[in-house]
Amino acid sequence: MFNTLLSLLSVFLLAFSYMTNAAPVQPVELLVFSPNITSPNGQTVWFTGSKQNVTWETDNIPDEKKNSTGLLLLGHQTNNSENLDIHNPLATQFPISLGYVEITVPQGLENRTDYIVVLFGDSGNACPEFTIINNDPVQN
Repeated sequence: MFNTLLSLLSVFLLAFSYMTNAAPVQPVELLVFSPNITSPNGQTVWFTGSKQNVTWETDNIPDEKKNSTGLLLLGHQTNNSENLDIHNPLATQFPISLGYVEITVPQGLENRTDYIVVLFGDSGNACPEFTIINNDPVQN
């Protein structure tokens, strides 16, 4: 029994000595670019099936992010949640530095006044809520 306790104490002391000799962790600066979406905005109305441009500011892109590509998702604000449609992106792999991407508004959406688009590069940035109207006579 004494040998077991001595062995456990030895393992503990060995592990503790490794922890005290470990090099300190250096903080890493992360560059986050979250461009302001300029369109759509709170006065925007889109119709299902129409082609639209989503635009954002590009004047503050850090040099390290100039070649980044983006992902654009549609969602709606309900119960303090963005409810993003991650399975059906509006656009993918477009250059963030371009400042816009053309999309086709999906068919089959319900009429709502709380839609948002979220632009992902290395961070996500949502636009103000806007309206989409389903103009498909079969669904209305």
